[in-house]
Amino acid sequence: MNRRYFLGVSSVFALAAPWARATTSGVSPAAHALYQRALVFDANLSPPIPDAFPMPPDMAAMLRESGVTAMKTSLGGSDSNFEDTVAEIAYVQRLIESAPDLLLQIREAADFARAKAGNRTGILFSFESSNMFDGKVDRIELFRDLGVRVMQLSYNTTSPFAAGVMADPKAGLTPDGHKAVEAMNRLGVAIDLSHANAATTDEVLATSGKPVLITHAGCSAIHRHPRNKSDAQLKAVSDKGGVVGIYDLPYLAKSPKQPALDDYMAHMTHALRICGEDHVGIGSDSSLAPFDTSPAGLAQFRKVVEYRQKTGVAAPEEDRPLYVEGLNIPRRAEVIADALLKRGYSERVAEKVLGSNFASALARIWS
Repeated sequence: MNRRYFLGVSSVFALAAPWARATTSGVSPAAHALYQRALVFDANLSPPIPDAFPMPPDMAAMLRESGVTAMKTSLGGSDSNFEDTVAEIAYVQRLIESAPDLLLQIREAADFARAKAGNRTGILFSFESSNMFDGKVDRIELFRDLGVRVMQLSYNTTSPFAAGVMADPKAGLTPDGHKAVEAMNRLGVAIDLSHANAATTDEVLATSGKPVLITHAGCSAIHRHPRNKSDAQLKAVSDKGGVVGIYDLPYLAKSPKQPALDDYMAHMTHALRICGEDHVGIGSDSSLAPFDTSPAGLAQFRKVVEYRQKTGVAAPEEDRPLYVEGLNIPRRAEVIADALLKRGYSERVAEKVLGSNFASALARIWS
């Protein structure tokens, strides 16, 4: 997947003015005040990516008004090669360089506070696949030095390192996968198990000397789906000091239902029960921009689904648009914070979910 395809996928989530409001409709004053002061970190979210520099004013306004302090952004897609991934990293670095008053690349734990204090949006580079390594473990260090500080060992299928959720359930870490885990631990790269199958997850948890993350997933106890995680997996990640992010994808509910806020909160509250308040966060797995539900936007979405099916990386139930009703806005995390408060959770818990849990875990991993 080259940069042109990356930008094409981004257009699935086409921007539609107005980008955001200073406050979100229906959110309580308490939730709004909490959102304003909190470190808001989404563990899998894409910023608007312009076709040229500088970033257009409307895109910049959406970022500022979103209230998001920082986001982990997946680069390289599900199948990009080494050269295309390097080019994509360079493009996003150029984007950040072109807007120093708006954007900041997250390279160390202190950058979260810098982004919040400077009213900038932090971008943390990450990978969802391992195709860009070309099977070479030493590529991990190269990409780490380019600022990719969160990596996965496989996407949905099998890689030279590990097995994804659509692979043979008996397959797990390969010998090179064990070397990759050791390298990531040594280099301070967070291991993300969002797309790993159960065998890979178990082996990484047993092998890694540092906490691991599931940045974007759901709970199998609420809806059984290959991308959703069992209670045992959720608990094992939290017991190791990691954090689980809940995504806002259709896999939260059984097809053909388009999931709504109550479906999202069923997964969020279940994860809090299993993992505890220090180990749950938000990982939207989408774009900051609202999903474009127009006929043109849905047609583009269908093209992306066809591409994923053709390349064999699609999961079941990729048959609905990629949003949750009630969360298809840039300030979706504010709505989630409000929903937590309305369900009796304290402001302390909501603030942890908004971002401090992930920021703390990343600080431990990167140290």
